[in-house]
Amino acid sequence: MKITCTGRKVSLKDAFMERVDKRLAKLDKFFSPDAEVGVTVTVEKDWQTVEVTVRDRGFVCRAEKEAERMEDAFDDAADLLERRIVKNRKRLGARLTAPPESFRETFGEEPEEEGYAVIREKHFSVKPCSVEEAILEMNLLGHSFFLFRNADTDGIEVVYRRKNGTYGVLIPEN
Repeated sequence: MKITCTGRKVSLKDAFMERVDKRLAKLDKFFSPDAEVGVTVTVEKDWQTVEVTVRDRGFVCRAEKEAERMEDAFDDAADLLERRIVKNRKRLGARLTAPPESFRETFGEEPEEEGYAVIREKHFSVKPCSVEEAILEMNLLGHSFFLFRNADTDGIEVVYRRKNGTYGVLIPEN
């Protein structure tokens, strides 16, 4: 795997990067040698955020955690990433390579769910509007996301509220 560490508002020390390399080496068994891992550390006043993103053959897995120390945030994010991969290994199928027996003995087998239970379906018309109008309607509904048809591009898009209070737009590629 190719690991890239990026610091935002911070210079990353060699000891931290060695810790990242050592910890993420455990994930080698799940991904191809061409896999790319991005570790981004963001420092803001009293907290530090670490985001770990793995990209391999069209598959993307991401974990983000916050803590007072970047080492603690990284450890939490790496644990979360490993749990997600192990839990969803069967659903991911051929995207991941089969883990060796030693991994199963170390981390144990988690009960696999048969499938995802869809609790509710909602059908609604998707009206054309601008991104600003979609954000306004999302806020009026009290939702954290809103599906709409962009009046300018005529494409289906999603606006969403981010953790920090800003907004994002999901635009599908054709």
